[in-house]
Amino acid sequence: MFLSLLVLVFMALKCLKPTVTLQPSWTQIYSGETVTWTYEWRAAKLNTPPTSNEHRIIRATESDSGGYSCRGRRDYFFSEWSDIITLTVSSSNRPVVTLYPNWSEIYRGETITVRCEIHGGDTEWDYEWETNSRIKAPNQNEYRIRSASSSNSGNYRCKGRMKSSQHKTTEWSDSVTLTVSDNKPRPVLTVSPSWLSPGASVTLNCEVEHPSAGWSFYWYKAVPDLSEKSSSYELLPDGSGTAQDSYIIHGQTHTAGYVCRAGRGDPEYHTDHSQPEFVWSADVHSAASLTVSPDRVQHFTSDSVSLTCEGNFTEWRVRKFSEDGRLYSDCRRMTGSTCNINTSKSDTAVYWCESGSGEFSSAVNITVQNDGNGPILVSPVHPVTEGASVSLSCSLRTQKILSNVFFYHNDKLIQNDTRGELKISAVSKSDEGFYKCQYSGRESAQSWMSVKGDSSFSLLMIFRLILGFVFVFLPFLLFRCSKGENFFLFLYFKHKVH
Repeated sequence: MFLSLLVLVFMALKCLKPTVTLQPSWTQIYSGETVTWTYEWRAAKLNTPPTSNEHRIIRATESDSGGYSCRGRRDYFFSEWSDIITLTVSSSNRPVVTLYPNWSEIYRGETITVRCEIHGGDTEWDYEWETNSRIKAPNQNEYRIRSASSSNSGNYRCKGRMKSSQHKTTEWSDSVTLTVSDNKPRPVLTVSPSWLSPGASVTLNCEVEHPSAGWSFYWYKAVPDLSEKSSSYELLPDGSGTAQDSYIIHGQTHTAGYVCRAGRGDPEYHTDHSQPEFVWSADVHSAASLTVSPDRVQHFTSDSVSLTCEGNFTEWRVRKFSEDGRLYSDCRRMTGSTCNINTSKSDTAVYWCESGSGEFSSAVNITVQNDGNGPILVSPVHPVTEGASVSLSCSLRTQKILSNVFFYHNDKLIQNDTRGELKISAVSKSDEGFYKCQYSGRESAQSWMSVKGDSSFSLLMIFRLILGFVFVFLPFLLFRCSKGENFFLFLYFKHKVH
């Protein structure tokens, strides 16, 4: 009887299989939370199995992750091991605040999104924001600012609260700083080269603050608008939204002004237009031109100089780009199409004309000598045509004709005799460059003399080369031909005789 009862008890224990439950029954546990287990547990981490029917983990960590199982024990009898249940402990439940786009500085009017990201997704959480900005964020995981202003500047942090258990929250995230500038950015445009030479390309570079922050670039030609005393802008071909911060112009032959601006984001935010920059041509063309009287580059202070705009236009303005990089739009004394200047040192600049129809004239350099006792170099304002003659001289305020003058070309002494003039009878491209003069130990400023090609002069040079070839080689060819003819005649008669 006793033996039968013992067998039944053993069989009952043999069939007994415990079950595993989690309290609380959450699918994921985070560091610092308390888990209560029923029954005895076995895990790879434990050196000795638990002896109670409950295994409690205080402040769970990642190392508590893994499979757990249990079995019942009575005296010397053991149940089977339960099915394994897996516990996953995340290292942290601290949210992360991100800015999108993640630019170091945001400008007034741009669109920016502040996000609160919690591991495991956003469906299980309600969100709470804390910020010291003047505008508070909504209790959502994403805060989209459609037109940012300095009021949105501040530190942002967030935390999550479980929807299923409102007393359970994450830690606060680290703070992220959002800085919104009320100053609209203005790019800086540079133009290279500043002065055109035949066949050269013009390169525009548009520099904006924080260049790596997703900017695209827009390129414009400045068109004079005399009614507004400013310029309008025409988009250059393929100049809309380029990824490169440079733009190359081929075939530019006349003076022109250019402008750029930049954009980024969605919807796209645009900077202000840059200040206009100019590429100048000294070559006179028929549509518009500028003449200077007296016709020289260098002048003394208090000289009367007239700049006259010429062409088939009724409205003109004279523009000036000074040594300190400032652009002036108005002549102090404009009479009709002529600007009259009583020179001072500040009048050292590049000058050109702009018509009411948007035409640019050639540009000229004006240099004002500040040393009242020093000489000036008298040299032409406009380019000299190849093959033409030109004379350079040196002058004092009190004495126009000087002798014993030294002349320099690109800092190399080229004339130091008693003559007071440097005469070049037929100018060539090699004569282009900087010139200056020296008198009684005092030097003038240096001025650039430009030389332009002349098609008729080029044809003349080619014709001269051909004539030279003919006169040198023609007698030789005639001699060889005559010798060759005699030889053939000798062969002919010899053949006849035989």
